[in-house]
Amino acid sequence: SDDASSEEVALKSTPYPNPDLPILVCDVCDSVIKHCGFHETTETAAWREELRESKYARDLKQEPATESTKISPDPRDWRCLESGESTNLWLNLGTGHIGSGRQHWDGSGGNGAALRHYEEMKNVHGKEFPLVVKLGTISPSGADVYSYAPDEDDMVTDPLLAEHLAHWGINVMAMQKTEKSMAELQIDLNKGFEFDKITEAGAELEPVSGAKRVGLKNMGNTCYVNSVLQVLKEVPFLDETYRGNSEQIFNTAPADPTGDFPTQFAKTLAALNTDRYARDGREDFETPTVAPRMFKQLVGKNHAEFSTGRQQDAVEYFQHLLEVMSRAERKDAERLGTKDDGKRSARRFEFDVEEKTTCAVSGSVRYVRRRENVLPLEVSVSSATNLREIEAERDLKRQKTKGDGDDKDDKDAIRPVVPFDACLATFAADETVTDWFSTATGAKGNATRRSRFATFPEVLPVQVRRYYVASDWTPKKLNVLVPMPEKIDLEHLRGAGIQPGETPLPEADDGAAAAFVESGGQTVSAAPPPAAAPLEPDPAIVTQLVSMGFSENGSRRAAGATRNAGAEPAMEWVFAHMEDPDFNDPYVPAGGEAAQSPVPGSDPAASAEAVAMLGAMGFSDAHAAVALRRSDGDVERAADW
Repeated sequence: SDDASSEEVALKSTPYPNPDLPILVCDVCDSVIKHCGFHETTETAAWREELRESKYARDLKQEPATESTKISPDPRDWRCLESGESTNLWLNLGTGHIGSGRQHWDGSGGNGAALRHYEEMKNVHGKEFPLVVKLGTISPSGADVYSYAPDEDDMVTDPLLAEHLAHWGINVMAMQKTEKSMAELQIDLNKGFEFDKITEAGAELEPVSGAKRVGLKNMGNTCYVNSVLQVLKEVPFLDETYRGNSEQIFNTAPADPTGDFPTQFAKTLAALNTDRYARDGREDFETPTVAPRMFKQLVGKNHAEFSTGRQQDAVEYFQHLLEVMSRAERKDAERLGTKDDGKRSARRFEFDVEEKTTCAVSGSVRYVRRRENVLPLEVSVSSATNLREIEAERDLKRQKTKGDGDDKDDKDAIRPVVPFDACLATFAADETVTDWFSTATGAKGNATRRSRFATFPEVLPVQVRRYYVASDWTPKKLNVLVPMPEKIDLEHLRGAGIQPGETPLPEADDGAAAAFVESGGQTVSAAPPPAAAPLEPDPAIVTQLVSMGFSENGSRRAAGATRNAGAEPAMEWVFAHMEDPDFNDPYVPAGGEAAQSPVPGSDPAASAEAVAMLGAMGFSDAHAAVALRRSDGDVERAADW
């Protein structure tokens, strides 16, 4: 045709490598294959741990190098001096010896020749050469260095690595990475981990495909991300807000969509809830899966934990995701149709819990409300419906142990089955509070506390709490089954507020409890102080936590955060916050800062422009001014605050 636009171009595929292709084309193909893209780079960065400098590096002794001991710059010449292996090779920086790495748990890896050489030099010749470098990882940006020294025995850094390698004839500036680093191998190991033992091991499963039947790949310890996403994709209003408006969201996305939450979440929901990635009707059927790497990186960006490759708590991630979602929906309210505060996604998960406290002496009551977005339910093993079967199995095991001494665990052991209603009953049960100050009697005593729903959310997230703190203060997990019912009636748990005939507890002056003095073996109340004093951590609680190995600052923060409720609540707080960046920061008592909110515009940090920007997100001027003061004027941090 004369019309060039109507010409058709036939595309053909050819296998690679192909000797008939031009050298230039082959070089380009090789570069593309070896290139580490966005996902691999960010994934490796998330998994890379903080490595300490080896104490042997700066004073490392090296044997004299000769022409025969210098290392060839050509990787094809590298061989294990003991076995002749050509992969997973480690160079001893002190002796120039090339040996194979240690064998992995699955039988792969090497034969341990490099480690045996170190032990021989130390035990037979009395020389300490602990540092080895993985040859295939050497590049101008560094390499994997390991220390065999018993007091290190870990991956380390060598600040003089280039000099130590040059001693053996290796120019790091001319080297290229040819093997995966230890961090990359760790990622592959976690991605390929089979979770048979906690799923349907040994069962014949029928593969399915289609809309809402798309799986999520394990991107390396991302079970918590995948679990949350598989739940949220079933929430109707999220699917409507993001996938339903995906065309508009994509058309109005910024030039760089990698940092745009609406785009990434809409893309993820579209992948999970449509048949775009389904493979129905194909003979070579494989379970359809997607890997939302950009979504994970965006949500975890700048977070101390979720930006790493470590395992995390799903509920904490869910709550963090709601915060990220709220910021995005305030910022892009026009684009997402969330200008109405009630339509914002995070609000539709929230509910109020009504907490009723009854004084055991006077019978007076106090009702307070707190806002939640997850209902935590404790699991009581004593409520299991199959306790008889479990006890019978234990008796049988004890008899076998006495008979043949075989006490190994049976992988098919009967697990306790706890009804969901029993978990719900634990939430609704009355709790006895001891050493509680009553404003009605002016003395300490007992009280009962119970929780009810003051409001119900559109969607109720439920957390079945299988983790608990054992008697030795270590966290453990209950190996129980909690079947989920398809329908739940919570009407009997609806709170009704103060009832006719109930007497409210008097309010304490200035919000502070009355002070106490001991007199004649009885506790009596003294006049309340004019203002609430800053809360100081209980020294007994702090001492107990410090004796368990925690820092004094962290122990003081735990006692203060739990308002000196006791060692056990403080310990639970430690387990939940010990990875926080500020865990070891000095404790600042509550009430130690001025409580008066600044007038918008009077604080240097709260500029009129910054206040206006936060106001456009739905915050009041007073709240915006306080947030800016606490965040040194940074608008993004203030929105988080």
